[in-house]
Amino acid sequence: MRRNRFTKIVATLGPASSSPERLRTLFEAGADVFRLNFSHGQHEDHRKRVEQLRALEKEYKHPIAILMDLQGPKLRLGTFAKGPMELKKGQKLRFDMDPAPGTAKRVPLLHPEIFKAAKPDGLLLVDDGKVRLRIVGHDAETIDTVVEVAGTISDRKGVNLPNLVLPMSPMTPKDHKDLVFGLSLGVDWVALSFVQHAHDIAELKKLVAGRAAVMAKLEKPQAIEHLDEIIEQSDGIMVARGDLGVEMPPEAVPPLQKRILAACRVAGRPTIVATQMLESMIHSPTPTRAEVSDVATAVYDGTDAVMLSAESASGDYPIEAVTIMDRILKSVEGDPLYRRLMDASRHEPEATTADAISAAARQCAHTLSAAAIVTYTNTGSTTLRAARERPDVRILCLTPVLDTARRMTLTWGVHPVQTEDAHNFADMVQRAVRVARQQEIAKEGERLVVTAGVPFGTPGATNILRIAYV
Repeated sequence: MRRNRFTKIVATLGPASSSPERLRTLFEAGADVFRLNFSHGQHEDHRKRVEQLRALEKEYKHPIAILMDLQGPKLRLGTFAKGPMELKKGQKLRFDMDPAPGTAKRVPLLHPEIFKAAKPDGLLLVDDGKVRLRIVGHDAETIDTVVEVAGTISDRKGVNLPNLVLPMSPMTPKDHKDLVFGLSLGVDWVALSFVQHAHDIAELKKLVAGRAAVMAKLEKPQAIEHLDEIIEQSDGIMVARGDLGVEMPPEAVPPLQKRILAACRVAGRPTIVATQMLESMIHSPTPTRAEVSDVATAVYDGTDAVMLSAESASGDYPIEAVTIMDRILKSVEGDPLYRRLMDASRHEPEATTADAISAAARQCAHTLSAAAIVTYTNTGSTTLRAARERPDVRILCLTPVLDTARRMTLTWGVHPVQTEDAHNFADMVQRAVRVARQQEIAKEGERLVVTAGVPFGTPGATNILRIAYV
């Protein structure tokens, strides 16, 4: 299953993509990573999908990454005595901790954290920002507001409070149970929703204890204030543009996306750009031109992966969505401008042996028109360094650790293969050549640029570079 592109595709699974036949077709169409959204579905549903994916992995003899996405805290209104309620501009409305059904004058909001964080003149957004209210007064159990943007509110609609740091953990009791279950299934990545500080990620990493890689979902403006610390603490980053666009002006999201991707590139952290990428394909067999341009922009920005949400989970055209995504990625990567942008955005390597070797490998591959860069790795750090250089050839990641091979599936340009570690220099070259030919990445007469660490099997010890002839 060698992909003829560098950028990866993440497909969310759901009712529209749960059968073994549909999973196979999604994989063959181009999905590299499969997302389990724990905001929906039962544990047994997720278990079946993991089992089906692992069976597919064995059949195709190619690692498949599974990303579990924790729901996180959902702030919602209570219920209403007389059903949906129409709010008019200038209307006064009180929110309180009383669980009794809401009326025209008061609405239940059973989240004490909101009352602790509320500030005068702050905003309270309902239903993804469709209704906006300004806070004019508050105490420990009430918040008084005035409607600024009119609309309808109803039972259990979501609530957002932009520019407020809520005193709450992003891990709910449900998330703790889901995490234990997901780790028992052997998921490869765990994504944490509503991250506000680096210590949110640190809390999750303690619970995961190395059993999976941890990804921070950036969907709160507060997270941007601590961006560098969150990137440093995380194994990967997801740019969740939907919620970002609710809590901050929509025009601020595109430059923010570029800023996040650039910072992750410097740090060598894989990135996913997510939310509303091909939204119209939930009910249409073709995307809009604007959506195609949006996906292309993320690729030009250098993202590692782009993600489909409802398009593949519950839409009418999940296979078509993956197929058109695959075509967009190949088209962009075939544009000479794409290569110039990747080269122009490359940063100077750090003053370490491993970084120097990775930078030299990229230069050697370009100068020699090599077929691929081959990295030997246990933890994936060598491969991540190679990917950060954005070479103009693919990266063949050889690792004895299946978990590492699966996690690397998400990374830009990486084709992971589980194999024994090299025993000596001769074995290193012979194994690289043999696997590259088996995977149809190189053919006779071509050259490979091989990086590894001596002593072999030592994590993070990249210190040699060899040119191998096929």
